Amino acid sequence: MAMVGTTVFSHILPVIFGFFGILLIISGSLDEDKPKLGLGIALFIIACIFPYIVLSVLV
Repeated sequence: MAMVGTTVFSHILPVIFGFFGILLIISGSLDEDKPKLGLGIALFIIACIFPYIVLSVLV
């Protein structure tokens, strides 16, 4: 069961967060919408750091 949890946190969720982060970055920069751009940057950074934080706690 631990393998399923680590796969979700290391392969699935970061890809989803990164994808939506890039979409928000592109949309925020084209519309010149600062909150959307900031949310996209924050979401992309979370996607990059998320596996290291969660997997260090799980494993």
